[in-house]
Amino acid sequence: MADPEILSRDGGSLELLIITQSSMSTRQLPGSGSVVLGRDEDADICVPDSSVSRRHAVLHLGPPLRIEDLGSSNGTRVRARHCSAATERLIDVGKGASARGAAVELAPGDVIYLGAARVVLRQKGGERDAGKDVIVKDDAMRAVYELAERVAKGPINILLLGETGAGKEVLAESIHRASPRASRPLLRLSCVALSESLLESELFGHERGAFTGAVRAKPGLLETAEGGTVFLDEIGELPPSIQAKLLRVIEERKVMRVGGLTPIKIDVRFVAATHRDLEAEVSRGAFRQDLYFRLNGVTLVIPPLRERPGEVAALAQLFAERTAKELFPGEASALAVPISPAALAGLQRHSWPGNIRELRNVIERAVILANGAPIEPEHLLLSPLADPTRPSHAVPLPVRPPQAPVSAPSDASAAASASASASASASASARSVPDVAKSAPDGVDPGPTRLRDAMEAHERERIVQALEQCMGNQTRAAALLGISRRTLVERIRVYGLPRPRKA
Repeated sequence: MADPEILSRDGGSLELLIITQSSMSTRQLPGSGSVVLGRDEDADICVPDSSVSRRHAVLHLGPPLRIEDLGSSNGTRVRARHCSAATERLIDVGKGASARGAAVELAPGDVIYLGAARVVLRQKGGERDAGKDVIVKDDAMRAVYELAERVAKGPINILLLGETGAGKEVLAESIHRASPRASRPLLRLSCVALSESLLESELFGHERGAFTGAVRAKPGLLETAEGGTVFLDEIGELPPSIQAKLLRVIEERKVMRVGGLTPIKIDVRFVAATHRDLEAEVSRGAFRQDLYFRLNGVTLVIPPLRERPGEVAALAQLFAERTAKELFPGEASALAVPISPAALAGLQRHSWPGNIRELRNVIERAVILANGAPIEPEHLLLSPLADPTRPSHAVPLPVRPPQAPVSAPSDASAAASASASASASASASARSVPDVAKSAPDGVDPGPTRLRDAMEAHERERIVQALEQCMGNQTRAAALLGISRRTLVERIRVYGLPRPRKA
């Protein structure tokens, strides 16, 4: 793998934001030449994800700027956001030489899918100003952010507590920006995605010859965050064996590479987050008490969205404008998306068991249904039975008439055929979503039933696309969709989609 410092010295004005299931990092691109992307350590830019081939694709820096697949197993997709309408194109998914030679031109803002990993091409320093996305109007939230700004100045570890979707990651980003480490990396790690088999080699790195295939030394993720902040999301999900290894790193501020003899010092600040009651987890023996004390330098509790209704309208407007810019790039309608007073009143009354994440999904859906018109209550499709005591992952399922049981496909080809058929059907239905109201006779209100059916078709298409993109891996598809795996499995059953089979 090429030395990041060499890339920086020769660097141009473009960079790649690399997003995998367990981490996110940034790599600057050189001003000219070609860059190979892949899982192999000898690739110019390593994308550490099992769905990425060792030498997956090559980025030609042009001009023109192009991406070419190198015969990867899981293919390369490009979501072009510089066009008048966002499209997603598949670059010769296949194996061997037949997949080579198919190149697609790129522009800043495009998203490249390498298997299940995402790579965003952007101008250097072009990441959106996350500070503009922080909405703080509630008194309790102001107190939380004021305390966070004070403790951010020191080296003490911070523990963030709050329901799922309440905004813990946004607060962690604010802490990093307010700290003396703001100019250094912010490494986000999902503890749910950390498997014990990958923990040591990915987090701690390895030395040359440590195991078969380790042809050169590789620094771990914690080393790459040197001088910065490590955000441990869902820390309460770590199994005991991984908790013990993490405790040693936090206590000693050293990592031992696999196959190494000398510990390597690291200078990082840990911010952890969880929706669980860690004191209760400690009491029942599911979480180490010593690790809890190490992480709990300062505890910040984020109130759920239902306890800060004054922020709902501002957040809804933010999500609406952001979604419109993605759906209608370059159009004047993307600059302002009005939300009617009746719709705002409905948003205020809702209990938001899924917090900000649920609000974002509702608004994204509403923007699609409104199709450039003001958002009305019928576009929200809010459930009137929302229960604030219900776990946030228990998303209410749409009501559908009973269906005949769907028999499982007899083999892998039948499953692929069924998936393709479902995708085609869902795509045709989703394309008609904006015209739901127009298709009704004059003077006839299409009503929430027609809108709900159209929205179900759109959701079905998203599920099919996520499963295809993740090669049938339901856990990754659920993460891509922003829902739990249990919810995804239930949606697959409700929509009559064939269950992906294990290879």
